[in-house]
Amino acid sequence: MSEGSNGELTVRRGRVEHREAGPRRPPLPSWLRVKTGKAHLSRQTRQLVHAHHLTTVCEQARCPNIGECYSRGTATFLILGEVCTRNCRFCAIVSGPPQRVDPDEPRRVAQTVEEMGLDYVVVTSVTRDDLPDGGAEQFCRTIQEAHKRLPHTGIEVLTPDFQGNIEALRIVLEAGPTIFNHNVETVPRLYPQVRPQADYERSLQILRWAGEITPQIPRKSGLIVGFGETHNEIKQTLADLAEVGVSIVTIGQYLQPTRQHVPVTRYIPPDEFDSYKEWGEAAGIAQVVSGPFVRSSYHAAETARAVLGCSCQAT
Repeated sequence: MSEGSNGELTVRRGRVEHREAGPRRPPLPSWLRVKTGKAHLSRQTRQLVHAHHLTTVCEQARCPNIGECYSRGTATFLILGEVCTRNCRFCAIVSGPPQRVDPDEPRRVAQTVEEMGLDYVVVTSVTRDDLPDGGAEQFCRTIQEAHKRLPHTGIEVLTPDFQGNIEALRIVLEAGPTIFNHNVETVPRLYPQVRPQADYERSLQILRWAGEITPQIPRKSGLIVGFGETHNEIKQTLADLAEVGVSIVTIGQYLQPTRQHVPVTRYIPPDEFDSYKEWGEAAGIAQVVSGPFVRSSYHAAETARAVLGCSCQAT
């Protein structure tokens, strides 16, 4: 796991552990063990990404799967800078004044994907509420560059909500991503606590519009749990996602990045994650990937393969 100087979590011998004293929280259970991967292979991926002056959400969001994914030569690219205009209280990405949009970034992402030998890639971004289109044109150009250089590579995009701008959404979708992903992240009751600058109904509307604009592109969304949501709230959220036509949902455990972030209320046992999967499938969602370390882009190509029947390299 990537760490900052004020990080709350570390990985030691495959187990996530708290590193600093802070407010009292639930003890870490035995099942919170990550696959760290081989260090030299992880280093190669990191060096390649940095050589092209790019960044990944794996590093910026302190993903617990970074060692495993980097050691397999995969990464989820973070475009539009490293600074987010929003301040979600679960997310480790820095919030502050936004950075300049780099016009060469889409080309470098495509070049790096080619050098990594990927036939499936996930691209996400910080939220850019300062831009009129929310960064949609940069997503579009990144997709286009990838298609031009790598016509057989699948590209999944995980976008912000574009402040409910349907035309910005249309720009991204008409570029032809393989999968469109927009995460609701949590249940509606917890939005003021967890995502104060977002809106649950707006996120559902983005997913609904995506199906109307490009019905041939599967839609995906994700939840993180451990904030204090109830079983009924999770069931209702899954039902809401099914109702707007989402066919892939990821569900994973929230891990508090620093003491400044919202605390973990509960660590969810693996058998409960199995129940979430059953609830989602019962609601009509084709693919539900649910487990403590599941994240939006974790093994994304395998999930895409299950939905599309494509032969994509697992990420």
